[in-house]
Amino acid sequence: MIGIRQVGLAAATLLLVACSSQPEAPDQWNRWVCDSQTEVLWRFVNDSVDQVDVRLGGGDIVYRLTQEPAGSGALYSDGRLSFHTKGEEGLVYWTATDDLIGRGCKAP
Repeated sequence: MIGIRQVGLAAATLLLVACSSQPEAPDQWNRWVCDSQTEVLWRFVNDSVDQVDVRLGGGDIVYRLTQEPAGSGALYSDGRLSFHTKGEEGLVYWTATDDLIGRGCKAP
């Protein structure tokens, strides 16, 4: 019986160690408003700025987008949503249909 408890405790400890080693995204969100009045909340996932988390309209769904090659600026996409920034503004659109969600997105 003691052996089973020790195995369970060891497994729980390993799980906690594995979870604690995962990088956590910063809590600070950038808030941009587009010409369509769509609110875009976004943040870099890590210091290498190769991924961003994006939320639309203050919703609960977080899209994790990965940087892709772009002619200018920075383009992030997950195949569903695309977020293209250039300087201090950007645009956001549905990737498959090219349906524009908002352009001229920038800090209010």
